[in-house]
Amino acid sequence: MSLDPQVAAFLAQANDAPQPASLADLRAATETGLRQLHGPLEDVASIREYVLPGAHALTVRAYVPAGAETGKPLPAIVFAHGGGWCLCSLDLYDNPCRALANATGCVIFSVDYRLAPEHKFPVPLDDFYRALCWVAQHAAALGIDVKRLAVGGDSAGGNLAAAAALMARDQAGPALAHQLLLYPALDFAFDTPSYQRYAEGHSLTREAMRFCWSAYLNAPADGTHPYAAPLRAASLKDLPPATVLVCEFDPLHDEGMTYAQRLRDDGVAAACVRLDGMIHASMHMLGLTPAARRLFDVAGQAMRTALGK
Repeated sequence: MSLDPQVAAFLAQANDAPQPASLADLRAATETGLRQLHGPLEDVASIREYVLPGAHALTVRAYVPAGAETGKPLPAIVFAHGGGWCLCSLDLYDNPCRALANATGCVIFSVDYRLAPEHKFPVPLDDFYRALCWVAQHAAALGIDVKRLAVGGDSAGGNLAAAAALMARDQAGPALAHQLLLYPALDFAFDTPSYQRYAEGHSLTREAMRFCWSAYLNAPADGTHPYAAPLRAASLKDLPPATVLVCEFDPLHDEGMTYAQRLRDDGVAAACVRLDGMIHASMHMLGLTPAARRLFDVAGQAMRTALGK
């Protein structure tokens, strides 16, 4: 397909914009720019923040979907936001997490993990995994059904979700019912056909991903570790079922497709859905184009089928 018309118009304007001069400027521009694409704020039943005790006070924000049945344990997704491990915030993901909660019928636990390069691999992953374990351990008090617990994330957050699923398998951690991976970054390589086709001009560029990986990893050798690059895992056996969404015009398209196929090859039920006409970060684009709603429709149906309403 061709690019969604509204996305094409957005790219024509964005490609002419000057590039931020520093990481601080890039962070500020990302917060402002993506927020402008969100559209109206969705109502949810409730929002509550938890601060996990420990050497680092880790904040987790819980979104209970609108219309949730009170007094009944709900399914849940522990969610890692995107941003190349070095960008974005809990507040920036407020609107997308509201929409995801309502679409899936799940309580979304959005994790405020520490960012690179101030905190390199494996700190962001360790923060996310710590939050996952905390949610599982406190499921009853949180009003969720521990047997219907999933991990999810978009972009670099999809990386953290996939890596946390590997950690949970390897370390006898929480039993996960599903993993929801939205246009995930899964390999420390920049040589797939989609990286060649969409290296420039489609919002996320190959050079931007090189920058993000360099911010996250202590050294290139870290990129061979499966907890950094889940596609490098020797085996994906015994992982939870997965739903992988990829965007048609995205450098990361092929690694998402490959990961879903590798899961299937290793006996894990995995569906991969392509979002036609869309670019990376489409979770933020409900205010830009009606086509962005399909991400939430597909994720919602997948999670309601996997976890029950």
